[in-house]
Amino acid sequence: MVDWGTVRELALALPEVEETSDGRPTFRVRGKLFAWIARERDGGGLAVRVDRDEKQMLLDSNPDMYFSSAHYDGYPGIQIRLELIERDELAERLEDAWLIQAPKRLAAEFLANS
Repeated sequence: MVDWGTVRELALALPEVEETSDGRPTFRVRGKLFAWIARERDGGGLAVRVDRDEKQMLLDSNPDMYFSSAHYDGYPGIQIRLELIERDELAERLEDAWLIQAPKRLAAEFLANS
């Protein structure tokens, strides 16, 4: 089980990540949002960017842990119940979300050094 502190630690370990807040904590790479706390009215949880083509696959892979509210219909993002995800899987989701939003050169450098 992970908590917000784990999310923060993993997200800030990625290159050029800034933690910001618009009333809720968010993580951005060069200004582009890749992870944030979803509003309670939308079901809460951690929201992350995903590849549009992989969204449904992720939702189907573990519907107890991954979910999407009506607010996220048509949007390349999913919500995660932090109390159900393991640290390694969370790290993978955050890295994937970061890679989607990071500039190509920065992402390529990161992958080359991983």
